[in-house]
Amino acid sequence: MPTKRPESSTSVPPDDAKPKAAERIRRTARELFYREGIRAIGVEEIVTRAGVTKPSLYRSYASKDELAAEYLRDYELAFWKVFEAGAQTHPGDARAQLMAYFEGLAHRATQVGYRGCGLTNAVVEYPGDEHPARKVAQTHKRKLRARLVTMCEAMGAKSPEVLADGLLLLLEGTYASGQLFGKHGPARSLVGVAEQLIDASLR
Repeated sequence: MPTKRPESSTSVPPDDAKPKAAERIRRTARELFYREGIRAIGVEEIVTRAGVTKPSLYRSYASKDELAAEYLRDYELAFWKVFEAGAQTHPGDARAQLMAYFEGLAHRATQVGYRGCGLTNAVVEYPGDEHPARKVAQTHKRKLRARLVTMCEAMGAKSPEVLADGLLLLLEGTYASGQLFGKHGPARSLVGVAEQLIDASLR
């Protein structure tokens, strides 16, 4: 009896190993929404790029607005993963944790193709408070502001709320200016400015 040949490493994966339509839609929307903006991208372009049909999209998401909100939920999860990474390398040191994020942001914001914060961009795109995408973004920004206050308290700042607001303004300014000026812009001074602001608040 002939022995059965082992499958080649180049064989086509089974259907259940391929990305599902919903996941392809999600990935494609994430890329397009971040790079081009949510309003600029239509459902037709998403399904075409994802290689799926419109019915596939609407089986997973009630509307483009809900897909946009889901994109921002994914974006927020990725944000917190990066923002909180400093807690692993600098346990118990709120200042070092925060500066680790600022250092990473200063690098990212001076790279070609940087498009700022997807959550901030969504707030700019949708001025009405009832849009699902804006709601996700607003909730996130409030959480970030509260997290900064907690970190500033841990640093021993005289006015934690004031310092937190100053740092948040630095972050939001970097998200915007990085898109405008690139590698020679204000983002390269982010770490130094943040350090001076923190030092001044501890005196």
